[in-house]
Amino acid sequence: MKSPLLTLPGAVPAEGVDEGVAAHYGDLFREQRALADGTGFVDLSHRGVVAVSGEDRLSWLHLLLTQHVSDLPPGQATEALVLSANGHIEHALYLVDDGTTTWAHVEPGTQGALIAYLESMKFFYRVEVEDRTESHAVVYLPAGSIAGIADDVVVRETAYGRDLFLPRERLEEFAAAAGPAAGLLAYEALRVEQHRPRVGFETDHRTIPHELGWIGGAVHLQKGCYRGQETVARVQNLGKPPRRLVFLHLDGSEVHLPAPGTELRVAEAPGEPEGRKIGFITTSVRHHELGPVALALVKRSVALDAVLLAGSTAAAQEVVVAP
Repeated sequence: MKSPLLTLPGAVPAEGVDEGVAAHYGDLFREQRALADGTGFVDLSHRGVVAVSGEDRLSWLHLLLTQHVSDLPPGQATEALVLSANGHIEHALYLVDDGTTTWAHVEPGTQGALIAYLESMKFFYRVEVEDRTESHAVVYLPAGSIAGIADDVVVRETAYGRDLFLPRERLEEFAAAAGPAAGLLAYEALRVEQHRPRVGFETDHRTIPHELGWIGGAVHLQKGCYRGQETVARVQNLGKPPRRLVFLHLDGSEVHLPAPGTELRVAEAPGEPEGRKIGFITTSVRHHELGPVALALVKRSVALDAVLLAGSTAAAQEVVVAP
């Protein structure tokens, strides 16, 4: 869905999966600094919105999701995954319950597939699943923001900020009061700094939760009865994930950022053959303080002190998921 906020001064449209909102409004680093200081907002109105209502909604979702939500208190934010039968990540849901309805936002364009799966699992449960993407827009407020929020707006508050499920017809009115607007590139730079994975970016067809550090945050280990649980339990108790998420500091002298999918190879490490292919870039950004940085997936066995090459760009790694 194309956001009306693309008419704001300086708005440059995002591309690819994030098409429909602004990538930036003319000054990427100023927008990042504003968010880091707790001011401004980010238009995430292209994201899918799913609402689940009905008496059995939480107990039913508890059976389908990786998170423990059967007794989720109203207003408490959480996140959860939908896995394949083999334990691979299919969807990430960013959830909050308002006392009568459980709200979730998901990756742009994926709400249809998610709803189809949920509908196929309703059976005799008293639940209703609705696509609210056309009626509600997601807006992000950074931590520390003092922007006013109407009482009837559903708020999902985390340590990183607040996600608002805002009636779409109020989006322009809210933007006029909550400015300055920050684009998606600023939001993504802070996401990378915070080591937060994103489905479709840090995941591929075989990604499992352990590789991205989603155990605990989105996967509860003391619950069962969800699709893909066997893989989670087996890796947790008996095995080790084949890959791990890392944070990379990239050589700042390079003009271009290595694109997602760029192969990572070993440049220098004791006992490692130079040039060995060990992973790939998942997201790369320019950060207002850290410079060019990235998230990447690498083989679990890669030495922690290995110097890497992303294409021709040198990269030093920080541990996100311990090997």
